[in-house]
Amino acid sequence: MRDDNCIFCKIAAGEILSKTLYEDDKFRVILDLGPAAKGHALILPKDHYANLYELPEELAGDVMKLAKKMAKVMTEKLECKGFNLVQNNGEIAGQTVFHFHMHLIPRYEDDGQTIGWKPGSPSQEELEEIKNLITRD
Repeated sequence: MRDDNCIFCKIAAGEILSKTLYEDDKFRVILDLGPAAKGHALILPKDHYANLYELPEELAGDVMKLAKKMAKVMTEKLECKGFNLVQNNGEIAGQTVFHFHMHLIPRYEDDGQTIGWKPGSPSQEELEEIKNLITRD
């Protein structure tokens, strides 16, 4: 399945040229045109899924396996010191292209990136309330 109006569908299908690092029957991995760091890449499924919620479970597992494989190769070849895997769902979470994709971001000393969050400090009662909300049938 594909969305003819989706730029990532067109890239994944090879209709728009990209710097492809890897390709198989399910995925294309490309260099990001607006990289957070040297070697920043994207895993694109060839089928269209707007986000993680739409992605079939088996394909979600395949994405993670491919991310691990690519991170290993990229770390060796680029000699980076760490690695971020980032996957955003929804505009509020930073998703700007609504075709599921995973960012592979090599990390280097003093690369200027701050991928993270400010830790909160919930009480034990708040944590218990959240746990109960999530686990309630």
